[in-house]
Amino acid sequence: MALIGWILSFIALFAGLALRQDMPIGGSAMLSNLLILLALLCCPMIWREKPLGISRSQRVVAALILVLCAPLVLLLAA
Repeated sequence: MALIGWILSFIALFAGLALRQDMPIGGSAMLSNLLILLALLCCPMIWREKPLGISRSQRVVAALILVLCAPLVLLLAA
């Protein structure tokens, strides 16, 4: 499970940084921030214990919300 977290964390981080560098559309700054937040939520090193009282299920739900809101952000940016 930690390997999946690392893979998702690196994918989201690099996608957020690449989108921040290119900025092709109007809402890309917001989408870039969401991807960087997703990278933070997926990083197993930061969330090994339960800091701030956030459990694993709450992080999974927050990550799903961020992923599923991406098309909405793109629609609002257009």
